[in-house]
Amino acid sequence: MAELVERYRRRIPFEVELVEKVARGRRSGKDAEADLIESQIGSGDFVIALDERGRDLSSRDLATRMGRLRDEGRGTVSVIVGGADGLAERLRLRADLLLAFGRATWPHMLVRVMLMEQLYRASSILGGHPYHRD
Repeated sequence: MAELVERYRRRIPFEVELVEKVARGRRSGKDAEADLIESQIGSGDFVIALDERGRDLSSRDLATRMGRLRDEGRGTVSVIVGGADGLAERLRLRADLLLAFGRATWPHMLVRVMLMEQLYRASSILGGHPYHRD
């Protein structure tokens, strides 16, 4: 799976950095995880939180949103994937967009692949590449 994540990451024409933060030991749980995640988010970042209660956007709609961010000169988009217990409410409130990959719960490794593929697909749509077919 990691190879597939990397394959899509290399195809995306903008910089993508995957940072995984895991709260362990006495400082575990949603709040500890939220502290770690918040330490990685810049004050001007556009934040997308993956959440099963989020909006279920089509690939073309996601591309349109990504294109708007690009055109507005937004520098960094941070995408948050919560742990097994979900996201702390403060992270959901911090998000500029709550995004769902359907209502099902997905393992983290599959979510990484799905996220990278959707970012690649969005860049293909925006670039007029025939990868995406409606």
